[in-house]
Amino acid sequence: MSSDQKNKIVADLLPQEFGRAGVIWTISLIVICAIGLGAYIHQIQKGLEITAMRDYASWGIYISNFVFFVAISLVGSLITAIFRLTGVHWRTPLTRISEIIAVAAIIFASLAIIVDMGRPDRFMNLFLFARLQSPIMWDVIVITTYLMLSILFLYLPLLPDLPILIASKSGGKIGQWWYKFLGSFWKGTHLQIRMSKKAVKIISIMIIPIALSIHTVTSWLFATTYRPGWDSTNFGAYFVSGAFLVGAGGVVVAMYVFRRNYKLENYITEKHFDNMGKVLVMLALLYLYFNVNEYLVPAFKMKKAEEHHLMSLFTGEFSLLFWSVIILGMIVPVIVLLFPQGRKPMPMFVMGMLVVVGAWFKRFLIVAPTLLSPFLPMYDVPENYKNYFPTWEEWAITISTLAGALLIVTFFVRFFPIIPIHETIEERVLPLKLADHGKM
Repeated sequence: MSSDQKNKIVADLLPQEFGRAGVIWTISLIVICAIGLGAYIHQIQKGLEITAMRDYASWGIYISNFVFFVAISLVGSLITAIFRLTGVHWRTPLTRISEIIAVAAIIFASLAIIVDMGRPDRFMNLFLFARLQSPIMWDVIVITTYLMLSILFLYLPLLPDLPILIASKSGGKIGQWWYKFLGSFWKGTHLQIRMSKKAVKIISIMIIPIALSIHTVTSWLFATTYRPGWDSTNFGAYFVSGAFLVGAGGVVVAMYVFRRNYKLENYITEKHFDNMGKVLVMLALLYLYFNVNEYLVPAFKMKKAEEHHLMSLFTGEFSLLFWSVIILGMIVPVIVLLFPQGRKPMPMFVMGMLVVVGAWFKRFLIVAPTLLSPFLPMYDVPENYKNYFPTWEEWAITISTLAGALLIVTFFVRFFPIIPIHETIEERVLPLKLADHGKM
């Protein structure tokens, strides 16, 4: 009976070939990436003058996008590391989902920085002439370290699944080549399994401070720049709490999509959605608390530059977007998810989408309104210096980076199981064997 159950788990979780919808989805993402690449080539030829960024709004949606990717990448350490170390057993079907999201996000966070550079040919200067006095260098160090740890965090738990994939002949010729290339040394011995588990535990411990550092350092890049709205000691915790929220929201969306398209109802159950719903409520309330901190103190002091910044958010040109993000991206999910029916798969998917979309626009609101509220008033400058709305090239490049991250996840799911096979078998089959052995 245990053998039959093991075979069923393997059959259910093996990667599947794309159907018609999968092919259309993949081609669409590739086309979007191609359009974005064309826009970026145009930007390299013409320079940043093709963007809407000017002397005041010198950071636009490229930096907003960078902060968003950095934020959502925190999900790898939240779901896998923290849940693993605290003994949360229901995390197993969610770990690989969170790990691949983290890897894809941090890769495109790095690319978003290069896109924002007017001279990408000078990128290597960051390494050749590094200065630790520069906060940007701190970001380069922690992003590189976090990327390496995230890849290891994805790779090591994948090793026990590779012999299963090779034996099942799945993935076609390309997939089989990858499986043998990545896991040719893996024999599944007791020593290898023990060393792998120990390595994963060590990385789980290491990645948490690195993950907190990457979001804190990113917040320091803002806070050390003397601007209204950024001059805050609250920024580190503000960024970290927001990253936890959007990361959890991203996992919820991915859970629903994979569960529905790959028939994983027996593995990603309603209990998982219920538990993640409770996590989302806690994280949304935490982020709301830091939002109140972030706006209440400057509003109480109401310095002149801060007043212009806050009024642009509360009642001015950014007010519609600001209140939509606060209400739809934080308050509505809390209200809906407080009720058990709101933590069912479909409502959870909708709330997850609201959280993720709201989080992207929240990063835009952190960047643009502040830059358009300088300490010195704008006098004798062209009118377009006083406003910022991205050009089509900026939108095309930004959307293509989002499509690129989704493309990485899509190709990964095509060749690798999105739910760990070996770990699932250990949890479901081995306890039955032990129980049967105990009866004998």
